[in-house]
Amino acid sequence: MLAIVAFYSTLFAQRAPITVKKSDTRHGPEKGSLLIIGGNVGSQRDIWEKFTELAGGKDKAVLVVVTTAGGDSAAFDQKGVAEVKRQTGIKNVTLFHTSDLKEANSEKFIAPLKNATAVYFEGGRQWRIADSYLNTLTHQAFIDVLNRGGVIAGSSAGASILGSFLWRGDTKGAHILVGDHTQGLGLLKNSAIDQHLLVRNRQFGLVDFIRKSPELIGLGLDEATAVLVQRDSLQVLGKSVVAVYDYNRIVDNAGKHVVDGREDFTASSGPFFFLRAGQKYDLSKRQVIKEARKLPAVANKTDYK
Repeated sequence: MLAIVAFYSTLFAQRAPITVKKSDTRHGPEKGSLLIIGGNVGSQRDIWEKFTELAGGKDKAVLVVVTTAGGDSAAFDQKGVAEVKRQTGIKNVTLFHTSDLKEANSEKFIAPLKNATAVYFEGGRQWRIADSYLNTLTHQAFIDVLNRGGVIAGSSAGASILGSFLWRGDTKGAHILVGDHTQGLGLLKNSAIDQHLLVRNRQFGLVDFIRKSPELIGLGLDEATAVLVQRDSLQVLGKSVVAVYDYNRIVDNAGKHVVDGREDFTASSGPFFFLRAGQKYDLSKRQVIKEARKLPAVANKTDYK
């Protein structure tokens, strides 16, 4: 019995909760940027270029690539790291991997994160990231990257782990929506994030969950598509769409399709709506940010000679 108590005492000491400070943002980080990618980003230039820019540029960026979601073999496999280097041109890149909580809670292990300007979470299974880093010094070091004005990106499983509720986090498979792992890193607060949205026909998966969780925002990202989140402002990048799941839309889905005499393509009579590249969304107000309408230029009289 004493051995069991000692075991759990050690376990909880290793997973002592991180310091969570009160925030004046509803969902996004107060500082820094999140770049959340729906998987299979490939060579989608606008996403990679934005990531490189936010990281400080290819010559100055200090990038840490977290390969933990890929399993034990990813501790040594440099293919993913090489691909990120190729796509971004960033020279200073470090592979970051553990499945050991004690190691994740050590000052020595988090040394590469101390000066990092960017973190990139590779895909795989999101529960592996949760098992390795939740509530450790490493978890706090990720938050510190944002607090220094850096960028944290993740693709596929690396996207879902950035939310507060861990969607598709079951160890038995991604087909289980609410499973045995439900806590994400919480870098996007009060959220649940899905990926591979249209390619895997997942667009209705979050509807019932958000209906029962009004405080959360749901995001479903298609492949080669991303959202850039700075404070509570979200902007879509990439080639496809992002679905937004808002409780108010789900329970009152009479979308207003005409605004100022024009059809509003962001409205929906269904339980979610799509945003495409370039569109922006206010996560705090839960509304699409309308771009100012550009008036036609008035011709100068000299143009009519």
